[in-house]
Amino acid sequence: MSAEQVSGLCEQLVKAVTVIMDPASTQRYRLEALKFCEEFKEKCPICVPCGLKLAEKTQTAIVRHFGLQILEHVVKYRWNNMPRLEKVYLKNNVMGLISSGTQSILEEESHIKDVLSRIVVEMIKREWPQHWPDMLKELDTLSKQGETQTELVMFILLRLAEDVVTFQTLPTQRRRDIQQTLTQNMEKIFSFLLTALQQNVNKYRLMVGAPQEQEVLTSPQKTDLAQEPKAQANCRVGIAALNTLAGYIDWVALRHITADNCKLLEMLCLLLNEPELQVGAAECLLIAVSRKGKLEDRKPLMVLFGDVAMHCILSAAQTADGEGLVEKHYVFLKRLCQVLCALGSQLCALLGSDCNVETPANFGKYLESFLAFTTHPSQFLRSSTQIPWGALFRHEVLSRDPLLLAVVPKYLRACMTNLVKVGFPSKADSPSCEYSRFDFDSDEDFNAFFNSFRAQQGEVIRMACRLDPLTGFQMAGEWLKYQLTAPVDTGPTNSKTGEGLCSIFSPSFVQWDAMTFFSESVISQMFRTMDKDEIPVNDGIDLLQIVLNFETKDPLILSCVLTNVSALFPFVTYRPEYLPQVLSKLFASVTFEVVEESKAPRTRAVKNVRRHACSSIIKMCRDYPQLVLPNFEMLYNHVKQLLSNELLLTQMEKCALMEALVLISNQFKDYERQKAFLEELMAPVAGLWLSPEMQRVLSDPEAFISYVGADNKTADPVLEDPSGLNRSRISFCVYTILGVVKRARWPAATEEAKAGGFFLGYLPSGTPMYRNPCTEQVLKLFDNLLALIRTHNNLYTPEMVARLGDTFAKALDMLEVEKNAILGLPQPLLDLYDSPVYKTVLERMQGFFCTLYDNCFHILGNAGPSMQQDFYTVEGLATQLLSSAFNNLNNIPDYRLRPMLRVFVKPLVLSCPAEYYETLVCPVLGPLFTYLHMRLSQKWQVINQRNMLCEDDAADDNPESQEMLEEQLVRMLTREVMDLATVCCVSKKGVEQNTTAAVDGDDDEAMATEVTPPANAELTELGKCLMKQEDVCTAVLITAYTSLSWKDTLSCQRTTTQLCWPLLKQVLPGNLLPDAVSWFFTSVLKGLQVHGQHDGCMAALVHLAFQIYEALRPRYGELKAVMEQIPDIQLDSLEQFDSKLLNPTLQKVADKRRKDHFKRLISGCIGKPIGEQFRKEVHIRNLPSLFKKVKPSLETDVLENEDGEGFNVLFEP
Repeated sequence: MSAEQVSGLCEQLVKAVTVIMDPASTQRYRLEALKFCEEFKEKCPICVPCGLKLAEKTQTAIVRHFGLQILEHVVKYRWNNMPRLEKVYLKNNVMGLISSGTQSILEEESHIKDVLSRIVVEMIKREWPQHWPDMLKELDTLSKQGETQTELVMFILLRLAEDVVTFQTLPTQRRRDIQQTLTQNMEKIFSFLLTALQQNVNKYRLMVGAPQEQEVLTSPQKTDLAQEPKAQANCRVGIAALNTLAGYIDWVALRHITADNCKLLEMLCLLLNEPELQVGAAECLLIAVSRKGKLEDRKPLMVLFGDVAMHCILSAAQTADGEGLVEKHYVFLKRLCQVLCALGSQLCALLGSDCNVETPANFGKYLESFLAFTTHPSQFLRSSTQIPWGALFRHEVLSRDPLLLAVVPKYLRACMTNLVKVGFPSKADSPSCEYSRFDFDSDEDFNAFFNSFRAQQGEVIRMACRLDPLTGFQMAGEWLKYQLTAPVDTGPTNSKTGEGLCSIFSPSFVQWDAMTFFSESVISQMFRTMDKDEIPVNDGIDLLQIVLNFETKDPLILSCVLTNVSALFPFVTYRPEYLPQVLSKLFASVTFEVVEESKAPRTRAVKNVRRHACSSIIKMCRDYPQLVLPNFEMLYNHVKQLLSNELLLTQMEKCALMEALVLISNQFKDYERQKAFLEELMAPVAGLWLSPEMQRVLSDPEAFISYVGADNKTADPVLEDPSGLNRSRISFCVYTILGVVKRARWPAATEEAKAGGFFLGYLPSGTPMYRNPCTEQVLKLFDNLLALIRTHNNLYTPEMVARLGDTFAKALDMLEVEKNAILGLPQPLLDLYDSPVYKTVLERMQGFFCTLYDNCFHILGNAGPSMQQDFYTVEGLATQLLSSAFNNLNNIPDYRLRPMLRVFVKPLVLSCPAEYYETLVCPVLGPLFTYLHMRLSQKWQVINQRNMLCEDDAADDNPESQEMLEEQLVRMLTREVMDLATVCCVSKKGVEQNTTAAVDGDDDEAMATEVTPPANAELTELGKCLMKQEDVCTAVLITAYTSLSWKDTLSCQRTTTQLCWPLLKQVLPGNLLPDAVSWFFTSVLKGLQVHGQHDGCMAALVHLAFQIYEALRPRYGELKAVMEQIPDIQLDSLEQFDSKLLNPTLQKVADKRRKDHFKRLISGCIGKPIGEQFRKEVHIRNLPSLFKKVKPSLETDVLENEDGEGFNVLFEP
């Protein structure tokens, strides 16, 4: 084609590119221009000359970039069909561009450099080493021309390493060829990189007047202005060399990094004090020091504990820190901190192994510098040091080192500062705030970070106290005494709880809070570590005495005081005479009010103190029942007195105190005595619960709504509502039943249980049977409880919802807190403590319904483990449960159904002895699973339709946030259902590690990429029993396999790995209908279509499909018909796979190869991420194998390409 045609086309392209990039262009013009450019790239036969013309230096940067993009497009998509000479022409011209076709290093745009290096790398990926053996030589020659070319060569080498090793974006054989050749040439590459780095750094230092590496520091002369660009160019090359090194250090053999007496590491250390290059050097150092591998190979890294390296690291850190908070210096400090952390990890790995490594001479210096980072104002830097401290304190050898032991008190002292929650980015009350503004987007962000940082510190403090328990205890004691005498400083933020009280940001509270956490961590560890007779009992009791005598009206501080009482309580086991004082302190706090007789709603802070006191009493009775038993009468009288005033305590507080009494009564170890006590304790509840009025209210939804006041039209929704007392009576009864069922137990030791009259004998399976002293009382109240549950379920019928008063139309909705938790929205920090717990009567009503519903199911969930056979043999239990708990499920919303499955159905099933499977579990689970499958299928259908339609007009009555909430709830319910099915059917062998994750764990939970279901996932006895019942079997199987194509990745992966195959395996021996077999297989393939883009799901589903096909294809030819419908399937390959599978005489191919073959067959139905669905495929051809013996005549005439010409001469210089 003539030069005129090329020029004419180029002019049009320049115009088009100008239109595309011009902000003033109309959308129509821009689209037309874009279309023209894209069509040109795809179809024009003269792309190469046009691209080269547009890439000339004389054009603007935008046009040049477009010209180079054309060339890149040609290499990526047309290379395989280009004639040999055109390839040679293109390659020579591109190398010419690197040589002389770009502006100088300081003037050239970075995007031009980037695209130019990409073109070369794309050619390398297609031709090196077989057809372009001299590529590295050519790059070396180019680099000798000057800084501009050297920098481009660095970019090429880095890009190549990223594509081949890091991202692995090319076919396996090509990747292997290139990586192998890179490895063979690594010595040359490293030598080239190091030489370039050294020479350019030296030139740069000379010009800016910096001292040479080993010379004495002289006062730097000012750079000559003419020299400035030259110096900058050398600096640029230095930075490029460091970036490229960072791309290689991660994966090359360690010997290259430690070659020549660790010359590379030494250079990197020296560069830490070079402001322009220090960040790059620290990055490389960090990658090198973080390397894993054989311990023997990592041994040379210990050179970094030497004098020179330590001096460089520490002086660089001091200089960077001394220059104030500048982002660049701060980033550098973070890197240095990570380097020290990684060094510590290497030391811990090498010391005490067989590598003959000794504690370094500079270990003390290292600890001092590490401590400096732990005491730095930046909370982020402080937190970065915690894991290495933990590793040091735990280390077998180092934990005995006198230098480390000497640092323990200093570390603990640092923690006393670090535990204080300051540094919120929005504030300015601490030097940490300034740093936090770099690290955190909001106060909520910082708060979440700080909470996990504090928990981590608690762990490490406990480890440090193992080494020196007394020092920690003394520090805690001093700090506690100081806080008790320090004046209260509420700070500028006033608490809404009352005048002159602390808010959570008050200076006094943050100190109290930190001190409390510290003393808790230290004291608990001291009791674990020290021998009984070494414990400083007198000091502990003195501290307890001071804390008990301390009085405060500030709820936040009082909460801390109570925690300190609990922390010091183990000392009372040595001096039981102090128990009454402790009890008095706790009981006084149970009724805590800021203003006595106040009518205003209590704030969260006040409620927390009261709840805290109750839980402290429970904890004490749970952990030290023998100690409290002698004071039982005193405790009982205290509680009776508090219960006598109906308005003094909330229902939850009353029940907490009753729970504490029940816990102590377990120590009677006498069935009759405990039963009599429980009868007395529950008499008021029984009287109320069994009264005719209550029976009427509990069994009739209309009467119930009226009784709790949900049909009222309240004029003032903030003032006290008249039915509050009625609601609290119902709550009190339910809370009490729950408390008793949860806490009343027989003695753990069989002998004691027999002596006390609790033991009944053995079940046929050999399991011992006990009777619970609360059984009689609880079963008496059981009918009304089921009536309440039935009534509560019926409240959700449309007729009943219509009966709710105007104020309470949304009384059955979720609480805002629940919604936020599901949507993952953070709570505003101050609101948590300062606002009243419920702001309006409606919120109170919502809270009542929500808690009542949960607690009723908690009772049913605890009834099995608590009352055992006495509960499971209740007459007609299955029928009673079906007509109450499972009544009206159609109208029950997802957010109520979910807790029901988790807190009631799951424990009921898990604790049920095998003897009652037929009479109780199967009759309940059969209809339940059938219903749940129907419900979830409908829900997912709605979601899928909604996603397909995305109608704009539907957005008004159902806003996005509501849709998101509904969708997330369906996901959570799906997980709950699948978890229930798994727990019922599959034994835990080999599955435990998966099921321990919370059922509603995060979606982005780390997913394994090579998942194979545990080979020994067998069905449980219950699973086998369920699978014998046809309705249950069908429901569970259909639910499990349908769920694979519901859009919830987590549920899909768990179900695939844990549930699907064991269930199907159980029904294989029977005669499955061909349609059913096809349906199971198709369901898995559908799952692949939906979830194939997620590696973890894809691997699990492919494995499952493979298992089904291998097991069932010999019996069911229909499966082949399903396979034939897969898009783009290669039928001859399928025939080959089938013939091997069906011919038992053939030797079986290895499992992995069979599975890979199968995966290739079904690849047409494996879903891709949306970013890849419309991407144009890049095809890179494999070259002749490198492993063949190279013939001498290779240089000239072998390896012929399609044109039959000698091919490797193509790319000779």
